[in-house]
Amino acid sequence: MTVAQITGGSECVPLRIQLQHVERRRKLKAFTLVLPLLLFMLIAFVLPIGRMIFNAVHDDTLLRLMPRTMAELRGWNGKGLPDETVYAGLAGDMKEAWAQKTAAAIGKRMNYELPGIGSQVVSTARKVRELAAGPYKTALIDINPIWGQHEVWSLLKRGTSEYTAYYLLRSVDLQYSPDSLIVESPHENAIFRDVFLRTLGISIGVTVATILLGFPLAYLLATLPPRSSNLLMIMVVLPFWTSLLVRTTAWVVLLQQHGLVNDTLMTLHLISQPAELIFNRLGTIIAMTHIQLPFTLLPIYSVMKTISPNFVRAARSLGAGPFYAFWKVYFPLTMPGIAAGCLLTFILCLGYYITPALVGGPADQMVSYFVAHYTNEELNWGMASALGAILLTATLLLYYVFNKLVGFEQIKMG
Repeated sequence: MTVAQITGGSECVPLRIQLQHVERRRKLKAFTLVLPLLLFMLIAFVLPIGRMIFNAVHDDTLLRLMPRTMAELRGWNGKGLPDETVYAGLAGDMKEAWAQKTAAAIGKRMNYELPGIGSQVVSTARKVRELAAGPYKTALIDINPIWGQHEVWSLLKRGTSEYTAYYLLRSVDLQYSPDSLIVESPHENAIFRDVFLRTLGISIGVTVATILLGFPLAYLLATLPPRSSNLLMIMVVLPFWTSLLVRTTAWVVLLQQHGLVNDTLMTLHLISQPAELIFNRLGTIIAMTHIQLPFTLLPIYSVMKTISPNFVRAARSLGAGPFYAFWKVYFPLTMPGIAAGCLLTFILCLGYYITPALVGGPADQMVSYFVAHYTNEELNWGMASALGAILLTATLLLYYVFNKLVGFEQIKMG
C-alpha cells in the first residue's frame, strides 16, 4: 500500500506539515475561546490603567487654550520677563478666552501651581477687552501685577509642552521653584508623603493582625475532620455574602460610644467609661482586619491541606518535640501560603477607601480617599491619576519582590 493510499489523496502531504496544520487549528480554537476574556481585560483593565498613567503626565490645558502665548514663549530664554510679543500673544489669548468662556479653565490650571491666581486670571480676561492696541506689556502689568512676576511666566513656559511632571512631583511633596527647579513643597502643603506612609503603616498593621488570627484558624481547619472543618469554613466565608459597606457599617454600630463592645466591657467592669474605639486608627484596623481575614486565611489553608501529616510524625519519631517538629518541619512548608495571603491582603489594603472613610478619623484617611477627593470634588484628574499611578507602581514592586523571594510557581492552591 502506498503513502497516497494511506493518506487518501493523490498527492502526498508530509506528516510534519499535517501536524503543523492541526496544531495551528488547535491554537486558533483556543484563542477564539479566550478572545472575549482578553477583550474584557483590555477594555475594563488595560485601557483605564493606561489612561490613568497618561493623565498623570499629560496636561495640554495651557497649550490648547493659550496658543498665541505658548507659541511666543517657545523663544523665551526663561530669564527676566518676556518681551512685548509674548505680552501681545497673552492679550490676544485673554480676549479669546473671555469670548469663549475658557478663562476660568486657564485660571484653574494655573491655580494648581500658584494658589490664588485663578481669580486674577479671570479678572485679567475681563479687563483686557478694553485694550485696543499696544504696548501690551505695561498695560497688562497695570491691569494685574501678576504678569510682572517671573514665577508666573515660568509656569506658562512649562505649559508650552503637553507633558508635565507637576502632578507626580506634587504627589511626593515636590514642586517647581520660580526658576523651574525641583524643590521641596512648603511644610503646610507637604501632606502626601505622610499619606503614603500612613497607608503603608495601616496596611502592614492589618496584614500582621490577619496572619496572627488567620494562621491558627487555618491550621485548625486543615486538621479537623471534614464535617467540622466544612462547618467552620462556611462561617469563614459567610462575610462574603454581604457587601463591604454593610460589614463596615456593622462595625460602626459595634464600636460606637454606646455600642455593643463598649456596653459589654462596662458591664464586665473592665472599663469605667466608654473607650474611643471608632473614628480613629484602632477602629480602622479592627474593621479592615475583619474584612481581610478570609483573604489571608484561605491561601494558607489551601497550602496546609497539601502537607502530609506524615512529615510531622516522621520528625516526632526521630526525637523532635511537638513544637520543634511543627516549627522546623510543618511551618516552613506553609510559607508559600503565608506569603500569598499576606501579599493579597497587603495589596488590597493599599486601595481601601470605604472602611477608613466610615470608621477612621481625619488622620486615618488613606491614599484612595485623596484619589476620590481629586476625582469627585476638585475634578483634578491629573493629581488623581498621579496618586493612582504611584500606588500602582508600589503594587507592581510588591509583586516583583514576592516573585523573587517566593515565586508564584511555589504557590499550590488546593
